[in-house]
Amino acid sequence: MPKSAPRDPRTAVDKAMSLLSAFGDEANVGVGLSVLARRAGLSKSTAFRLLATLQSNGAVERAGSAYRLGSMIQDLGQTSETEYQGWIRDALTPYLTGLYEHTRQTVHLAVLDGTDVVYLNKLYGHLAVKSPSRIGGRVPAYCTAVGKMLLTQDPTAVEESIKSGLRSWTPQTITDPEAFRAEISEVKRRGLAYDREEVTPGLCCVSAPVFDRQKKVVAALSISGAAGKFSPQNVEDVLRKVCFEASRAVFALGGHPPAARKRHTGSA
Repeated sequence: MPKSAPRDPRTAVDKAMSLLSAFGDEANVGVGLSVLARRAGLSKSTAFRLLATLQSNGAVERAGSAYRLGSMIQDLGQTSETEYQGWIRDALTPYLTGLYEHTRQTVHLAVLDGTDVVYLNKLYGHLAVKSPSRIGGRVPAYCTAVGKMLLTQDPTAVEESIKSGLRSWTPQTITDPEAFRAEISEVKRRGLAYDREEVTPGLCCVSAPVFDRQKKVVAALSISGAAGKFSPQNVEDVLRKVCFEASRAVFALGGHPPAARKRHTGSA
């Protein structure tokens, strides 16, 4: 008679904590069930049951066939914004508000941090659609409109995103490296980026850049809405206009937060 596997002495809470720890550096990108189970030292069936419970409580969420940390955990681990991020948020929020007033759709202000986008501000439209974005939250850049726009200025981040794996969040996510590189080139050429239900089913988004004096993209604004009801093409002109005005504001302020501006100019 074959020996049964030794009983796992860990409590359900211990096992759940092991699963959360198993995400490691891939918490925002997504990890498959088999990998999480192996890292946590659990059977796939046990890991699946625990993940379902964690998902129902907002601690994890599905990313296609994989899982990523959910809003509850990300909000608990939210880090303080940098001085530069705070400066960008304060300088550009009036333009984000103007964009909302023009469209009445959900609008975002975001910057790039490594291969992730960080959402500095968000105003909800009248017909809000489920979205992974939240103020202070992070999402991989490769599958969002703001992220694609910001990646046009950082070829290294593009390659790092590919190296980390372009996971499929939805059937529409671009996961082929060459197709992704072509998408970033097209975004740079046209000055607009789109998310065509690539991060969340039913969510479409269009983004445009905010430039500094050196014509570097320092932030991105976006408008999003429900697929089938929201037409990105109808808001492109107002988005470009608002981003142009926001860029002029950045020009006027020198493109640096006060402390960095002093170091940049060499003044005391």
